[in-house]
Amino acid sequence: MRREEIQPLLYNASDLLPEPDLADAAWADGLATRRRRRRNVLIGLLAALLVAVAAAIGTAVGGSQSTELVPPPTTPTHPPGYVPPAGQISGIDFWIAPPAGSERFLDRVYTPLGDRLSLPDDPEPLSEHPIENIAAVVLEERDGRYDALLLGSDASWARADLQLQPIRIGSPLSSGAISPDGRFAAFPQPGEVVVVDATTSEVYRYALPSRDVSSVSWLPNAARVLVSGPGVAYRVLVGQNDGDRDPVIPITAAANPASITAPYRIDSGAVLRYGVTGRWSVDSRLELPVQAWVGQTFSTFTMAARLFISEDLQQVPTRHSQPQVVAAISTLRAMPSHLLVLGESDRTTPAADPQGVREPGCCAVLGWYGDRPLIQVSGWVLAWDIDTGQVQRVTELAVNAVALGPGLQP
Repeated sequence: MRREEIQPLLYNASDLLPEPDLADAAWADGLATRRRRRRNVLIGLLAALLVAVAAAIGTAVGGSQSTELVPPPTTPTHPPGYVPPAGQISGIDFWIAPPAGSERFLDRVYTPLGDRLSLPDDPEPLSEHPIENIAAVVLEERDGRYDALLLGSDASWARADLQLQPIRIGSPLSSGAISPDGRFAAFPQPGEVVVVDATTSEVYRYALPSRDVSSVSWLPNAARVLVSGPGVAYRVLVGQNDGDRDPVIPITAAANPASITAPYRIDSGAVLRYGVTGRWSVDSRLELPVQAWVGQTFSTFTMAARLFISEDLQQVPTRHSQPQVVAAISTLRAMPSHLLVLGESDRTTPAADPQGVREPGCCAVLGWYGDRPLIQVSGWVLAWDIDTGQVQRVTELAVNAVALGPGLQP
């Protein structure tokens, strides 16, 4: 057979086959699918009805000895590396941090701070090297005054030649110095607050009615900063020149300047919420064995964290240290709160291991790394993963103090 004869034969054979109507076929398939769905729904309804009838019959027959349908047990899922809590304190789950002296052996969180945070050798002037997003601020003392050294999210340094004066408590660096947008850094000064814009190197100075101020804390909008001292507190409008109103407004104060924080503060047996009037209202009550709160409160959208020195804890007895506890308190009713008890060294005497003893004032919360509170302990910054309970090292501190900002975030 020749090749040119094949195609006519195929056409002739196909003429003998029935030609389907595609629209009719699609309509038939659709009807069949709908019938199957209706049948499945009907079967499900009948099964549910039978279960309900059986339960009703069982209740009627059993009388007072009725039985309930018990769902099958489920195993809760946890993230990798999960560490179960050690128990509860005042109804809140708590974990125990690794003992003092073991920090260098913890897993490391990689940040712009590096493995060891120390003063840079020769940072460029801020006017020549602006910082877009501040990760950290440290101070360098020169001839009795302080320069601010700003670390950016790219791990580069710049120097702001502010010539800051010491304040009554010493260094004018507050742990809440950096604004939430990473643009500004604020410093308490005798009778004023000094604010530097890291993106332009512009400096703002605002006179205050009191000379004794020591703590700063930014509002979430990064446009206002709270400045406080013993029994005094002010809200300062930053970077906006409005001649019709005073940028400095007195607000409700506290005996402990570090307690003045927004949007939340943990203090006096409660979580307090900051209001636009400059007052705090109770968000939730706390019943914790608090002897004294230390440092500032740092907040996320769902949690607030602060450290307290505890009374004696029966759950975690210590031999040479006063128990110190990081409280990460949920601001949402549906989410749990968490506590981290800072452990002391296993060694027997403070003389043999002075770094193994947690003395009051050694530790404080410095901020958040994502959803992990950042904690300063003696010579270290640690991160506590509240989802897994693990504690990790962030950096070793070769500086006296540090303020951490959003440029640190992952």
